[in-house]
Amino acid sequence: MKTIQYKSDTAIFSSSEENIEPYDFIIEEAKLEHIHYINQICEETLSSAKARGTGISGRPPELLAKKMIEGEAVIAFTLKGKWAGFAFISSWENGKYVSNSGLIVAPEFRNTGLAKKIKRKIFELSRQKYPEAIIFSLTTGLAVMKMNHELGFEPVTYSELPNEDLFWENCKSCVNCPILLSKERKNCLCTAMLYDPKKINLHNLNL
Repeated sequence: MKTIQYKSDTAIFSSSEENIEPYDFIIEEAKLEHIHYINQICEETLSSAKARGTGISGRPPELLAKKMIEGEAVIAFTLKGKWAGFAFISSWENGKYVSNSGLIVAPEFRNTGLAKKIKRKIFELSRQKYPEAIIFSLTTGLAVMKMNHELGFEPVTYSELPNEDLFWENCKSCVNCPILLSKERKNCLCTAMLYDPKKINLHNLNL
């Protein structure tokens, strides 16, 4: 049985799924005080990208620090203060689009359901800060695709993603970037998924 307790903007989760060691996590909006976790986040992101051989582009520590300071990131750690996971958001085209990016969970806390909880928390933060924005995600991971689907995301073509060159610059550190460029940014190994609040609201009105 899972219990969820909310205290202001902090969510404390207990996971006790069958065959999984129970852990208590604090998942909250990242702040200035969390900057000391950045090196660990960057190292684990790079390690995960190398292990998978696909799909995760690197992010400079300076960018992650900026996201934490501006309240555009979510961080997870144990009750004893051990880092467990992270994700951040970015806005594009003057807030028309928002990306949920950089989802990473420390190896020892994978298969505990933590990734799903971080994904939901970063989605909720995106909706809170950019209620009218189209939220999108690019991923090669089936688990992330399933999480996106549960939140109301739908697969789309790359033509529905932002046109900003700065957005596509972020793909340069991904091992699949040559594929993206060879296809003139119209396709790659990542699946693009969108959550459009206007379409969701219209659908609900028609129910």
